[in-house]
Amino acid sequence: MRFHADLHMHSRYAYACSRYSDLEHLTWWARRKGVTLMGTGDFTHPAWLEQLRRDLVPAEPGLFRLRDDLDREISATLPGSVAAAPVRYMLSVEISTVYSQGARARKIHHLVYLPGFDQVEEFNRRLAKVADLGVDGRPTVSMSSRDLLETTLACGEGAYLVPAHAWTPWFGVFGSKSGFDTLEECFGDLTGHIFALETGLSSDPAMNWRVSALDGYRLVSYSDAHSPPIVGRETTVFDTDLDYFAILKTLRTGAGLEGTIEFFPEAGKYHVDGHRKCGVRLDPEETRKLGGLCPVCGKKLTVGVLSRVEDLADRPAGARPRGAAGFRNLVPLPDLVAETLGVGAKSKKASAETERLVAALGSELAILGEVPLDDIAAQSPPLAQAVGRLRRGEVTKEPGYDGEFGVIRVLDGATPQTLF
Repeated sequence: MRFHADLHMHSRYAYACSRYSDLEHLTWWARRKGVTLMGTGDFTHPAWLEQLRRDLVPAEPGLFRLRDDLDREISATLPGSVAAAPVRYMLSVEISTVYSQGARARKIHHLVYLPGFDQVEEFNRRLAKVADLGVDGRPTVSMSSRDLLETTLACGEGAYLVPAHAWTPWFGVFGSKSGFDTLEECFGDLTGHIFALETGLSSDPAMNWRVSALDGYRLVSYSDAHSPPIVGRETTVFDTDLDYFAILKTLRTGAGLEGTIEFFPEAGKYHVDGHRKCGVRLDPEETRKLGGLCPVCGKKLTVGVLSRVEDLADRPAGARPRGAAGFRNLVPLPDLVAETLGVGAKSKKASAETERLVAALGSELAILGEVPLDDIAAQSPPLAQAVGRLRRGEVTKEPGYDGEFGVIRVLDGATPQTLF
């Protein structure tokens, strides 16, 4: 079975809704986006865990689905093109570790996955010794990444950990502010239990391929969604059984990993270097010439993902390891629709047009990547032109920096653009 997975979700940010539970809302958006497998997020938080136990029921091995009565209620509000699409959940949480190692402060985010509620209870029991789990859905713990991995593995068969948004400056395992130069430095004697890395919004597989030390790791991409409407902005595409342990085997071996759907990395908030307060955006070479200091105020620049990749790279741009899964760069459909209409992506006009297109053509991801252009043109010729350009990479890019999202434009992009 071929399906899209988005396993990095912050449920504590789910939109409040007077009629539907958060899980119903997440399921609604997953169907509309075309995402089959979702991470629950936040299973360490007592209130969210209670809702997960109440509203989810077992499905395939290690996976869960929305309770039948809730599923029928939410399906009735969706167009027929997506109403019956299966949606499954994998129990997941993001953990922030803050500790000192090598005379430096380390702040690293990790994604933890477990196949059942018994394992979740064991994990939470262990973590509660070093953190107040009721404060935040992404708990901060004063333990090393290596010790968090050990805690995860102690929860039994199928438990695994993935370094989150590996290159982001502040909380990535390779981040410029508090990260490491190698996975071995971070995870020590347990490094062999790491087999996948999340690329994050500001990098894509092509950037990671420049670092030969990462060749043995599967590259995954998830949305890091802080609200349901941005579910699926990045996904990982599997061609395997819809089964926790089959997915785990794919991540360990690479067999069945079709690739990823990525943001254009330039759209990420930390792609290049800069200082947002001063409006300074720099490429890596300019940063090095300035000694890493802002040319306006003289303070340290936030060194972005592109610079960090170049620091650790031992291959030129364009290199691709043998057997590496492919990827495709896309932008969210509402953004593309808004560009064709000349309005904001969150405007009522863009939302209404996106809903019309989903009802006529299928999920948002299908429209962006799979639906024939002639079929799209029958509904919206301008969108068909925009989707065609997007699929060919004919876009212009203003890269993000120092917490500022970049901008990707399609309609004024006649040819693929190369930055820096």
